[in-house]
Amino acid sequence: MKRIALYLLGNFVLGGCATQLAFAQPAAPEPAAPLPINITASQGIEWRQADQVVIATGSAKAVRGNVTVTADQLIAHYRKKPGAAPATPAPAAAATSPEDALENGSTEIYQLDAAGHVHIYTATDNAYGDHAVYNMDKAVLVLTGAHLKLTTPSDVITARDSVEYYSVKRMAVARGNALVVANDGRSVAADTLIGYIDPAPSAAASPQPASSQPASGGPPDMLEQGGRLKRVDAIGHVVIRTPTEMAAGDRGVYLPDQGQARLGGNVHIIRGPNQLNGADALLNTKTGVATLLPAQGGQVSGIVVPSSPAPGGPSP
Repeated sequence: MKRIALYLLGNFVLGGCATQLAFAQPAAPEPAAPLPINITASQGIEWRQADQVVIATGSAKAVRGNVTVTADQLIAHYRKKPGAAPATPAPAAAATSPEDALENGSTEIYQLDAAGHVHIYTATDNAYGDHAVYNMDKAVLVLTGAHLKLTTPSDVITARDSVEYYSVKRMAVARGNALVVANDGRSVAADTLIGYIDPAPSAAASPQPASSQPASGGPPDMLEQGGRLKRVDAIGHVVIRTPTEMAAGDRGVYLPDQGQARLGGNVHIIRGPNQLNGADALLNTKTGVATLLPAQGGQVSGIVVPSSPAPGGPSP
């Protein structure tokens, strides 16, 4: 097993479940020392000097703080650190190994790629995919592949095309048959789901531990801090389900904590054999109460079967 410690001059985080992320900003912290990424690989670690990459192949594993990434292959892209003094031309000072190239203080990793059976996890959250790219300059993570899934203690998120996380914007985007399912059975599906995250109160009120502080002063590690999903924007073929009801529309906004949602465009609310149709709807997924509104100059229509709970009424 080949092992190497790569010192990251930026924040290393691959992962990002929308419902559990937060980004509290501490007040003028002291610069933290670079934290190492400990990488192991069963088939070896290759250093390509001309391409400025280090490639770990075979059951590759990278660990930094509480965040772990495993994949068939990991690729670390590095470059000369801005402002670093030119390397001494003397042969004795030349880098002769990946460790020399990445730990001499004059270089920095700016992108980390993971390919094949990607799993990114902490003690509570998991992200799965076939491929992951984390751009450290932009603090953007993109997960792609045929088996995209994010899990947290309260939600499971799946998507067909990609899952993106923008740490500075505190925003996650799931594209293609996107679905989020809560532990209580409520779910939201759409062509695209955009989640906005609030920091956890405890994280926002106190400085972050040194283990989560990037050396370069960028945003803290995404998965190491708790947070809550405050809003979901749903676009295209939106379907909201509760244990008793289904509501569909062209677009929607969902507030998970309140259990409230608004749907717009060709709205249908279905409960059992009953269906109501309109242009807009306000729903409370916790109480089961829905208000259906007609388009301007139009009317609400539907079918209500006697002796069955009507859509929009309280859940039994």
